[in-house]
Amino acid sequence: MATYENGSGLFYPLTKMNFLVTVDAVSGTAAFTEVSGVEASVDVVEFRQGNSHSLAPVKVPGLVRHGNVTLKMGYTIDNAFKKWIQDCVSETRGEMPRSKVSIELIDINAGAPSTPVTSISGTRVWVLTNAWVTKYTAPDLNSTASEVAIESVEIAYEELVIPN
Repeated sequence: MATYENGSGLFYPLTKMNFLVTVDAVSGTAAFTEVSGVEASVDVVEFRQGNSHSLAPVKVPGLVRHGNVTLKMGYTIDNAFKKWIQDCVSETRGEMPRSKVSIELIDINAGAPSTPVTSISGTRVWVLTNAWVTKYTAPDLNSTASEVAIESVEIAYEELVIPN
């Protein structure tokens, strides 16, 4: 668990409300209100050798699987991220535009507004490799509501890297 020191030697858990998402294929910026679904799991493969005296199967690790990550965002002036979305979900695209996506937890108590969180185990960053947009959802539009228009993007990826 990432923590920060408050100056008196006490450590507090970090809040999850400040984060930065960077897409290598995008030169501009986009602001996100929520990131969810960063996960990895390992399949369990069970087998039993024919000459085994035990009736219980042996369990070995199988394939590593990753869920899709959902990014929710408000309106952004910069069109670079929208272009990457369009390039991925277009019916006339060529090769799928894959990219590296980094999600960094920002420590608001470190002084600088964009200081990545550091702890005993290092910076809190999750890197999604070979990522591409698999789903785009436009905001719900309602003339009687005064809510922020939130778009969502679902991203598939091949590997989750958690550097130290």
